[in-house]
Amino acid sequence: MKKINVRFFVIVIVALVCSAAYFAWDSFDRQEEKVSYVDFMQCVEAGDVVSVKFDGDVIHFSTKSCPAKFKTQNPNSPLLQEELMKRAIDVTVAKDDAEIISLIFDAFFYLFFFGVIFIVFRKFVSPNTFKVVHKTGVRFDDVVGMEKLKRDMTQVMEIMKNPSAYAKRGIRMPKGILLEGEPGNGKTLFAKALAGEAKVNFIPAKATDFESMFMAIGPLKVKLLFKKARRRAPCIVFIDEFDGIGTIRNYNGSALETENTRIVTALLNELDGFEASKGVLVIAATNSIKALDPALIRPGRFDAKLTVPYPDEAAREKLVEMYTRGKKPAAECTAQVLAKLFNGYSCAKIESVLNGAALRAGQEGRSEFTLDDVKAAAAEC
Repeated sequence: MKKINVRFFVIVIVALVCSAAYFAWDSFDRQEEKVSYVDFMQCVEAGDVVSVKFDGDVIHFSTKSCPAKFKTQNPNSPLLQEELMKRAIDVTVAKDDAEIISLIFDAFFYLFFFGVIFIVFRKFVSPNTFKVVHKTGVRFDDVVGMEKLKRDMTQVMEIMKNPSAYAKRGIRMPKGILLEGEPGNGKTLFAKALAGEAKVNFIPAKATDFESMFMAIGPLKVKLLFKKARRRAPCIVFIDEFDGIGTIRNYNGSALETENTRIVTALLNELDGFEASKGVLVIAATNSIKALDPALIRPGRFDAKLTVPYPDEAAREKLVEMYTRGKKPAAECTAQVLAKLFNGYSCAKIESVLNGAALRAGQEGRSEFTLDDVKAAAAEC
């Protein structure tokens, strides 16, 4: 962005210098001898005038007999120009200085206007909009629970690593996988772990990345995302908050709904445009599959629909042990007790409650948090 700004200001400065040079040269070039209008007409009658230039209230002319240039007063006669042209004299009419200045300001306006548009366009549709993560640093061992999901994705990882080998056997990798689950249950973490386990590139995106104050920017970003994914294959594209852009299309809605319709259409085209054998897998996370457009989630586009459940009791115990590292729970706050208390809690909520309990204890000058602190923190979440 800084480079673009520098270039823009350099162009403006160069244009100003060129304008100043034009007027300076024009003033320097007009070192002419002033003669009377009568002398000018005598030269015309004698056939000595070669060229005439009308410039406002002044007539500039040159003669055959003298290399010098001359000027005289312009009577602004409507017949003079025609008379000179009848005598085969080269006649030109200079633009008024005010007109030239107006043209220069118009040029600056258009330069500024299109420069701003270019800068804004590059800001909203930049090649760096979607970052490619080569190593997520997350493995399945870092994901607590979700054992069934891990088993379901094992073969997908193998196909992703060797798509051509499986293609010979008539097996293709799913183009897309939908992860449905309540917020905070680890859908994003699972997608990162899958990429880390498969040792492939990972491109994260979210619904807000496709939103823009300008129409048609969203579909362009969709194309940019998938173009980058193809170049980086094998690759996992993860779209979080998918229900924010993949909702059912409405052709009679507002401008916002029209833009959403275009984004969904662009997604459909991209999903149909690439082959699963190329090693690109799209994982979309949503809180509600019912809100998504039916054409988007049909088999052949998003083939697998997996549910990310709330952690079971065994997973909750592991989460308690992980989130209490560095904290000092009281003896009554065992992993088993807290796991039962956290029944129906998401992973994120468990972490938030334990952090809140530790904060409450610290505010009261206690090093250990108690079960009452946990309950009070849970009530506030």
